[in-house]
Amino acid sequence: MGLVEDNDELLVSLHLGRLKTLCRTWPLAILQNLVAVATIFGLDSLDKPSSQRFEKATAGGLMVAATLVFGFVLWRGVSRQWPFYRLKQWLSVMGLLVALATGPMLLIVANAHHGTSGWVAVLTLACTMWATASMLNAVRGALLGYSFGFAFLAPVTALAWGVSILPVLAAVLPPLLFLILKARTVGQLDYDGARDHALAFGQGQQAVKMIAEFEEHGTGWFWETDRHGRLTYLSDKVARDLAAAGIDSRGKVLTELFQMDPSAPGTERTLSFHMSSRTGFSDYTVCAVTEDGTMSDRWWSISGRPILDGIGRFRGFIGSGSDLTEKRRSEAEITRLALFDSLTGLANRQRMTLSLDKTLKQSIHPWRPNALFLMDLDRFKAVNDTLGHQAGDLLLQQVARRLEDVVGDIGLVGRLGGDEFQILLPGIDARDRLAMLADRIIAALSRPYDIQGNEVTIGCSIGIAIAPYDGEDSQTLIRNADLGLYAAKGDGRGVHRFYAEAMLEGARSRKRMEEDLRIAVAQGQFRLVYQPIVSTRDAMIVGYEALLRWHHPVQGHIPPSQFIPVAEDCGLIEQIGEWVMRTACIEAAGWPQDVRVAVNVSSIQFAKPQLPALVAQALAQSGLAAARLELEITESVFLNDNQESHRQFAALKALGIRLALDDFGTGYSSLGYLRHAPFDKIKIDQSFVRGAGSKGSRNAAIIRAIVTMADTLGMETTAEGVEIQDEIEMIRGLGCSHIQGFVYGKPMEAPDVPQSMREHGGHAEPVGLKSLRRPRVKVLRIAQILSGDATIDVRIRDLSTTGTMIEGLPPAYIVGGAAVGIRIGGDTPVRGYIRWEREGRVGLAFATPLPEDHPWLDKTQDEGDGRLRSA
Repeated sequence: MGLVEDNDELLVSLHLGRLKTLCRTWPLAILQNLVAVATIFGLDSLDKPSSQRFEKATAGGLMVAATLVFGFVLWRGVSRQWPFYRLKQWLSVMGLLVALATGPMLLIVANAHHGTSGWVAVLTLACTMWATASMLNAVRGALLGYSFGFAFLAPVTALAWGVSILPVLAAVLPPLLFLILKARTVGQLDYDGARDHALAFGQGQQAVKMIAEFEEHGTGWFWETDRHGRLTYLSDKVARDLAAAGIDSRGKVLTELFQMDPSAPGTERTLSFHMSSRTGFSDYTVCAVTEDGTMSDRWWSISGRPILDGIGRFRGFIGSGSDLTEKRRSEAEITRLALFDSLTGLANRQRMTLSLDKTLKQSIHPWRPNALFLMDLDRFKAVNDTLGHQAGDLLLQQVARRLEDVVGDIGLVGRLGGDEFQILLPGIDARDRLAMLADRIIAALSRPYDIQGNEVTIGCSIGIAIAPYDGEDSQTLIRNADLGLYAAKGDGRGVHRFYAEAMLEGARSRKRMEEDLRIAVAQGQFRLVYQPIVSTRDAMIVGYEALLRWHHPVQGHIPPSQFIPVAEDCGLIEQIGEWVMRTACIEAAGWPQDVRVAVNVSSIQFAKPQLPALVAQALAQSGLAAARLELEITESVFLNDNQESHRQFAALKALGIRLALDDFGTGYSSLGYLRHAPFDKIKIDQSFVRGAGSKGSRNAAIIRAIVTMADTLGMETTAEGVEIQDEIEMIRGLGCSHIQGFVYGKPMEAPDVPQSMREHGGHAEPVGLKSLRRPRVKVLRIAQILSGDATIDVRIRDLSTTGTMIEGLPPAYIVGGAAVGIRIGGDTPVRGYIRWEREGRVGLAFATPLPEDHPWLDKTQDEGDGRLRSA
């Protein structure tokens, strides 16, 4: 009934709300009591003067005072926050007192007034009491106290009037029961309402809390607009983000505040369309628009639907959103990593391919050309190996900046990987303009770089292809630019080359040779021949160099100078090198025990960590003594002069084999590596031997310097390519310890080696030409060069048995090693090949020397150096 302590906080809160309402309305109860008292006194003045005015005044004062005391207790308890159940107990007692305080006035009125005025006075008091009961309806305890007091006063008043009590009780009990039941019903309703309110309030509070948490710490938020599209609600977090970007969202129209991302999928219909057509939308990507109309860097995904009132009228939109800023930044970073090189910031291979494809498609309608540069840095690997990869990265970054400075806005620069770069130049096909740009790039990249305090100089080679002339699709254009780059590298690097059809034919020839090489490896078409190495001291054979030969089933003999580079490019050199190593060791094992075998090792094979194990296996399987094996290594291995190279040298020497430095003076000619590399021999390249005896030549001085250095370092020396007997004495006089060349005959098969040594007792007999100078005929005649189906008129000079010098051959036909025919008059053509070219003159070597009585030589002879060294 409200007289005990409530444990439900929400029920207490509900009662407190009613008490506060009663506290605000109770002055009306005081006022109505004053009105009632005044009315009764007014009725008294209509009758004859009463002798009970004092009693009436006292009773009226008591009646008003009781309502004042009730109001004071109510105000005091609410304002001072008395314990709720205790305040209700006080109010129950005060309700009873208010009812009882009305009793004296009711008794006086009942005794003093008769007739109409008496009934009016009683009715006034009754109405006042019922009005007071209605006010106390919200407080069950006070209502019950007042009701019981009213029930007590009714029979007392009946007795005072001298009427039967039973009718009075019959009249009073139903209202009393009604008030009691009403109080009970109010209590039950309070309980049920409090329970429902508690559930709803709890859920509401939880929902509000979750929404606030979601808005503040999550990526989602909520918004609402009025029927005009103006924002009436926007989550605080979004409002703060907009304010931080200088955007005031208060009262803004939604479509003015946000702008859609046209690149996002599903945005065929704009946000304004949905707002004006009052249709829902979902997951539209938008960004905020600043006051000056620019787009901010904040992005959201928003959804919304129209809201209607109870009778179906449009009231606005309500919706939600989520923050896409970090997601888009992450996607942008992923895109950057996917399309840009992380080291240099240039476009990467994927973006360059996409850009090239897109540009070529755009070039169709309307038609316009495009140029593609493919670049490689020269000597970059040496920088990487000597200064480290960090220095290499810094160098690549500086190269990228220089490329961007030179190219500017006319093209897109990209890094494909390593030291390979690509430049796309849309709308340009003028070869002179492209050549100037390529020269500027080469000049810019060839300037010195400051890398960690070290001055570094590199270069670059460039291949150029132009669409649509050199290809209409990206794959063809890239391939042809690569062929141009290959040609630029072959022409000495540091140059640019435009693609030409002949390059494609050369690439196809290399491709065919690669395929033939794979067949040759599988079918065993290779063989080894051996060239003697002779001591200059006693002309004894100390060893043989294993030389690789390939006899093609269709093309016949193919020189190693043609197929070895192809084998290195296609990755077959390791397999071929392993076969050479094993075969040479097996065949040399049957030779005399004091004869060594020399095997060439390519720089690619030397760089493999498995090389020492391969050598050890070849020695073990063949039974060849390690001291009899000599590996010849070219200077190119020192382009990677690092700890790996030093460990490789140490591992090979630990096997007990010998090491020789081949072709000294033609490659990476630095003397620094000779301090560390454990070579046993230096082989002097034939380019120094050739012409060493000629007047004015410096070759002899170079050979003598090399020999002196080798002797100081405790190394042997071998002069390669000796072909003339006169050169033997010259080489011996210069101090070389060994000679190798055709002067001691052609290389022989492995089974012929033991027989040859038995026949000559291990002594080498020279079989080459005796004199350095061959007879030649001074002539000036017209001849014809036969090249394929073409016949070209030329002039010949200095004719000898081994060749001739010609003038007037067009540059297109001057290809080193190219087989041609030569005819004088109506004579039978003589086969030969182009040996050299200098200042418009070409040296032609005959495939077979002419006999001394050949009619072409029937002229006055003159001495001169007309010899053309055989291959």
